Amino acid sequence: MRTLRRLLPLGLLLIAPLAGAQQNLIHEERSQYREVLVYEDGGERCMCFTRQCRIGRQSCINLADPKRFALNYTRMALGGLLFASPQPPQRVLILGLGGGTIPGALRQVLPAAQIDVAEIDPAVTRVARTYFGFREDPRLKVYEMDGRVYVKRAIREGKKYDAVLLDAFDQEYIPEHLLTREFLEEVKSLLAPGGVVVGNTFSSSKLYDHESTTYAAVFGTFFNLKGANRVIVARPDGLASAAQLRERAQRYEPSLRSFGVDTQALLAMFTTNSDWDPQARVLTDQYSPANLLNH
Repeated sequence: MRTLRRLLPLGLLLIAPLAGAQQNLIHEERSQYREVLVYEDGGERCMCFTRQCRIGRQSCINLADPKRFALNYTRMALGGLLFASPQPPQRVLILGLGGGTIPGALRQVLPAAQIDVAEIDPAVTRVARTYFGFREDPRLKVYEMDGRVYVKRAIREGKKYDAVLLDAFDQEYIPEHLLTREFLEEVKSLLAPGGVVVGNTFSSSKLYDHESTTYAAVFGTFFNLKGANRVIVARPDGLASAAQLRERAQRYEPSLRSFGVDTQALLAMFTTNSDWDPQARVLTDQYSPANLLNH
C-alpha cells in the first residue's frame, strides 16, 4: 500500500466551486492535515479545504433555512441509504463528517438509530460545531480517527451496521486507501444482514472506471446515481426492486420533504446501467494510484 499519511484527511466534497465572485471568508485555520476554511456567498455558508473553494466544497448550509440541503449529493446519498435499506437502519456508520449535514439529518429521520461518525481532523469537527450547527448526543457520536482505522477496530470489536456511508475526502479526492478492494471488503464485513453501503464519488474522473470495477468486484451489481457527484448504492444481499424503492420513498417522503428532498426525482436516478469500462483494473492496496489517475 502507498503511504497513508499524505492522504488521510476526511470530509465531504462537491465538484462545483462557489459561484460568487465575492466570497466572504469568515473562518480559517490550518490543522495537522489541511486548511479548513469557511466562506459565505449567495446566502450559503460552506466549508472548503482550498482557497476560494477552487477545487470544491466539503459542506454547505442555506443560511435562511439551515435544515434544507444546499448540495444535491446530500439528497442522493440520504435517499440511497434510506430507499435501499429494507428496514429503517438502526446502526449507521459514516466516514467523513464535513459540516455534519448528513448525520444531523439522519438523526432527525431515524431518531432511534445509533449513528457513528469517523472524522480524522479535530479542526473539521470544531468547525462543524461552531459554524454549521452540528451537535453530538448519546445517539450521534464522532470518533476522531482515520476511517479505515475505525473500520478495522470495529471489525475486531464485532460491531455490525445496517448502513455505511463512505463520504471521506481530502482536499483533492477520496484518500487512496479508502478506494481499494481490500477496504471495501472490510466495510462489507461490517454489514449486518440486509445492510447497505453508500459511496459518494465523482460522476466524471479518470478514476471512474476503476472505482466502478472495484465496487463491482466486491458487491456485484449496484445502483449508480449521477448528478454533479455520483452516489454508489450497494447491497450484498441483493438490490431493492423498483416497487420496493417506491414504497420506501413514499414512507420517507414526509420527513425528507423538510430537507428539500424530492423523492420522485430521486427515484428516477436509481439505475443499474453500467457506463464504465469493465476491463478497467480493480484498485487494490498494492495498486491504488488515485493521485495519478484522477488528474
